[in-house]
Amino acid sequence: MKILHTADWHIGRSLYNHKRYEEFEAFLDWLAHVIIEENIDALIVAGDVFDNSTPSNRSQELYYRFLCKVAASSCRHVVVTSGNHDSPSFLNAPKDLLRFLDVHVVGMVPENIDDEVIVLNDSEGAPELIVCAVPYLRDCDIRIAEPGESFQDKDRKLIDGIRKHYQVVCSKAEEIKSTMEQNIPIVAMGHIFVAGGKTIEGDGVRELYVGTLAHVGSDIFPQCIDYLALGHLHVPQVVYGNQAMRYSGSPIAMGFGEASQEKSVCIVDLSDTPLNIELKRVPTFQKMARIKGSWEAITARLEELSLSEESIWLEVVYEGDEVKGDLRGDIEAIIEGTRLKVLRVKNTRIIERVLRSTKIEETLDDLDVNDVFLRCMDSHEIPDTQRAGLLSAYGEMVASVMEADKKAE
Repeated sequence: MKILHTADWHIGRSLYNHKRYEEFEAFLDWLAHVIIEENIDALIVAGDVFDNSTPSNRSQELYYRFLCKVAASSCRHVVVTSGNHDSPSFLNAPKDLLRFLDVHVVGMVPENIDDEVIVLNDSEGAPELIVCAVPYLRDCDIRIAEPGESFQDKDRKLIDGIRKHYQVVCSKAEEIKSTMEQNIPIVAMGHIFVAGGKTIEGDGVRELYVGTLAHVGSDIFPQCIDYLALGHLHVPQVVYGNQAMRYSGSPIAMGFGEASQEKSVCIVDLSDTPLNIELKRVPTFQKMARIKGSWEAITARLEELSLSEESIWLEVVYEGDEVKGDLRGDIEAIIEGTRLKVLRVKNTRIIERVLRSTKIEETLDDLDVNDVFLRCMDSHEIPDTQRAGLLSAYGEMVASVMEADKKAE
């Protein structure tokens, strides 16, 4: 039996107010094609289907259209669990209807935890896989808050609650397995942060539990699990070197920090021992690039990228010493007529200098408008040869503002 493990789709996510529906649609079309091409028997989606708890109509349309495509293919089963971005009730709402398409949804911890254990049957009705479909475990699902408890107490209770939950669910799976004649594999799902997991700055990964890290060790997962399909971390990775415990990662770069990262989904052949695991590379549907450095370095890189004639979204991080009065305007002038698009411009060096030069004992009440401007020039290390002209221009602007205020009065 072959399963495809994926997670963290974040359908509906935008990037600096730019909608990305075309990317999500292209990915889901590609995924449906891979399922057919690779003869996948079961699709496992480990949380964060949507980017927020109130997905748009377009996001819902993409999701349900995809499920219908998969249901019409040779793929016999789909199992979807919630992530911390998903609304448990929203994801759960159509679960009874979707079950007729062999799509199993676990959006929240059910009243009977045994209902998280799903037995999947082959085309002849014989059991072929047991899935411990554990959704994102919310604080209220796994611990009881007590007045006066410390963060350490809370963290310990959260981890103990997660461990106990997996023990109960996996014990039920083992009990069911013991009644079967064949050795049926057990696949467990989770949307969780395993200690030591890799993240990238700007990847959009949130802490799961407010006020605590609650990073769990791999020892919380029972030994009976043949394959652990995890979601939440966007970097594809194995857990503590165990190839059968892994994060599939997000299929689309969620931010510029992931721009150079190769994305993939996991195809697992459960009939092999040890498991045969293949990482299927996800194509890049919208190219992104982060450009950092001096103005000369940024200019050279922009000119290089413009030659590719590809549609590329850019984040530009300026680290030069020269003062750029209209940094975005200068960048836009260079890329005019190309398919490059700047989504964000960040002047890191100016921010650093302002922080370094701030005098804690001073407040705005201690400074007049000229003092503030002088502080800015000091923080930017403006040479003396440029200061007179800048002060003159600044004075004209201040006078203009003050005149306007008088007229308004």
